[in-house]
Amino acid sequence: MSMHNLSHSARRPSWRLARPEIGSITLALLTALYLIAFTNRTFFTRSFEYFDNHLSLAAFIFGLTCLFAAFTIAISVKYLMKPLLILMVLSAASASWFMDGFGTIIDVDMIRNAATTTTSEAGHLITPAYLLHMTVFGILPSLLVAFVRIKHRNFFAKLRWNLTAIVPLLLLALACGVSSARSIAAVTRLHKDLILTLNPFVPVGSAVAFVLASEADKNIVAAPLGTDARVAGPTRSGKPRVLIIVTGETARAENFSLGGYDRETNPELNKHDITYFSDTSSCGTATAVSVPCMFSNLKRSGYSHRAGLANENLLDVFGHAGIRTEWWENNTGDKNVADRTTMHSFSNANDPRFCTANECLDDAMIDQLDTWLSNVKGDSVLVLHQLGSHGPAYYQRYTPEFARFTPECRTGEIGTCERQSVVNTYDNTILYTDHILSSVIDHLKARENSIDPAMIYMSDHGESLGENGLYLHGAPYIIAPSQQTHVPFVLWQGTEMKAMVDAGCLTRRAGEEASHDNLFHTALGLMSVKTSVYTPKLDVLSACRAPASGASS
Repeated sequence: MSMHNLSHSARRPSWRLARPEIGSITLALLTALYLIAFTNRTFFTRSFEYFDNHLSLAAFIFGLTCLFAAFTIAISVKYLMKPLLILMVLSAASASWFMDGFGTIIDVDMIRNAATTTTSEAGHLITPAYLLHMTVFGILPSLLVAFVRIKHRNFFAKLRWNLTAIVPLLLLALACGVSSARSIAAVTRLHKDLILTLNPFVPVGSAVAFVLASEADKNIVAAPLGTDARVAGPTRSGKPRVLIIVTGETARAENFSLGGYDRETNPELNKHDITYFSDTSSCGTATAVSVPCMFSNLKRSGYSHRAGLANENLLDVFGHAGIRTEWWENNTGDKNVADRTTMHSFSNANDPRFCTANECLDDAMIDQLDTWLSNVKGDSVLVLHQLGSHGPAYYQRYTPEFARFTPECRTGEIGTCERQSVVNTYDNTILYTDHILSSVIDHLKARENSIDPAMIYMSDHGESLGENGLYLHGAPYIIAPSQQTHVPFVLWQGTEMKAMVDAGCLTRRAGEEASHDNLFHTALGLMSVKTSVYTPKLDVLSACRAPASGASS
């Protein structure tokens, strides 16, 4: 060795000399095998469950492994390889925690929901167990990738060697696919959730798709809707109409005693003259989808995130009609619904009587309801966006007197609790929501001498509580269980409004199918708004209301 090389080597830090060297293809293959083997428990579990033919199963898994390996080799570009591999490892580790522990599918809507959440909500998910999981399966492997020295060839040599590895891998994947095409097609067609659990391709792909869509969405301007809206006329008594829309959070119809649940979770509502629509479905399974969808006139069949941004909504139509609107926020945001109306955030106010760390009990809104009602001068609509039954920290959603079902699961790590204690704690949140809704009705009833009131309650989506290994919500709608899509829908009308409706007809209508599609048109009908965007058949009261009292085009 020359003196120059010796002196150059002597200047190198000893830790650099100790770092092992590894070829780029070898590191890519090892990373691919690690990700397949250690972050895909849900994918493998479902694969073994869905495939009857073991040879087809082996071909399916081996073919995907070859594709995975080919992909990691393809990205083994100098200076980019380490950051990309580390990103994949960290993403896969995080995604596997939620997929394996909660049955969560990390699609674009789930990414959007996560991106619009609050630090308080995120704090309930970033638990000590999650941090330990990330350390073992994410951080330590990433440090290994960062530590080794990668041996890169020059460009043309790298291209030749990479293709020498990638082409056979792709041919093997193709052979596996062709040999078991019929079985693979049958399984993936019948079980659409299977490929959605492939980690980290689906989570990373969803994140990329979300970022690209978000950039494109920045320049969207909402198109006017219902600019012809006007109030049909004053009430018979001359009192202003007041509608309170309570937008629920994570309440599932299956746990409402109003709908037949064997526990008494609606004792207070049961004492009121309410109408309960027992067969109501949601627009989505996550707040970021359901809330803007339920306030739009697009219906679930025509709704998309971009379409929701590109069109005004129910609150805008009320505004065009000259009706005062206001949105009270006690959740993770209005999801752009209240962009053009007055909004008040309770979590930001952080009132110490009701709030801890920027999360507030829904009583914070009830506390100010009388003041708002005292200032009503004309037709008005108020939206209360609840924190409701938001998980996984269900035990923080109610006050001690509503802890009637015990034992409780008093942790955000609900997977460590007995399932019955999770259900108990969730049912306590429903009891508390029952109290909140009853309180809204009581406040409205107390002012019937000066207003003509009504209340609509709809939950944005439901919740899985361990059924089939699923927890929380956010499953892609096409595979979502009924627990996440069957939601409670409650209607209360004051004396004057209810006198305009045939009681027998309304009882029959309450037993028929309903959905978030009905909110837009039912709310317009209750406020007697005439507009061309009102559809009578989607107003649950239209067929039961006296002809002169509803909205029309």
